[in-house]
Amino acid sequence: MGLWGFLKTQFVVHLLIGFVFVISGLIINFLQLCTLPLWGVNKQLYRRINCRLSYSLWSQLVMLLEWWSGTQCTLFTDQETVNHFGKEHVIIILNHNFEIDFLCGWTMCERFGVLGSSKVLAKKELLMVPLIGWTWYFLEIVFCKRKWEEDRETVIRGLHNLRDYPEYMRFPLEEIPVDEKEAAAWLHKLYQEKDALQERYIQEGTFPGPQIVPPRRPWTLLNFLFWATLLLSPLISFAIGIFASGSPLLILSFLGFMWTASFAVRRLIGVTEIERGSSYGNREVKKMD
Repeated sequence: MGLWGFLKTQFVVHLLIGFVFVISGLIINFLQLCTLPLWGVNKQLYRRINCRLSYSLWSQLVMLLEWWSGTQCTLFTDQETVNHFGKEHVIIILNHNFEIDFLCGWTMCERFGVLGSSKVLAKKELLMVPLIGWTWYFLEIVFCKRKWEEDRETVIRGLHNLRDYPEYMRFPLEEIPVDEKEAAAWLHKLYQEKDALQERYIQEGTFPGPQIVPPRRPWTLLNFLFWATLLLSPLISFAIGIFASGSPLLILSFLGFMWTASFAVRRLIGVTEIERGSSYGNREVKKMD
């Protein structure tokens, strides 16, 4: 194990990375709060500013996948399709099978320059999660209660507010049935095709078709280094002063603060655990059975 591999295993390093993410996130959330008056004056300016602020936060997580872990994400598609990425507004349906699959999706968004403006349909409980839920709120994310009777209006209203975003989709609108029952059947067939691809991947370890690996960009790393330099320099100076003072009370208080920060980061990580995910779809299937 080299020096880099050794550093990756150290709890203190993990704690410092978490500290940078949490404190920078709080700063970003405060800046987002300051942009609210722009909503009534210029919505497009509000959105442009918040897209860049959210990028500064989300790209820290992408940095961990791309530069810290060295994970490589591969696209199984043709070059003609890739040429459209980052140049049109799309709706993507994902299979949430692993804790970090959303992060892989964000990585692809970053590599095609749309990470800051990417949006999701999220469960309403996430709205109260610091950093994640708060940032999504300023991005006009649609939060669902996972009760279709209530979510129907919420989703329609949320998408209506974003009507000036979508222009093109990978599935042209003329190919999607207008009738609700026909559209439901079309979507059901689409999920069957996705499930078949997933089964093939489980059996063979790969998807069919050509493979494309978009190159990573340096911006996520540079963004993290900026926040790390800005936040860790005063923290390290403060820690040195605390331990140099020799005061047991100050030292214990500082260690308690670091433990609290570590606990908060672990709780944030727990939000992505599959066991805590939605069982909405499973409940509907059980009802049908």
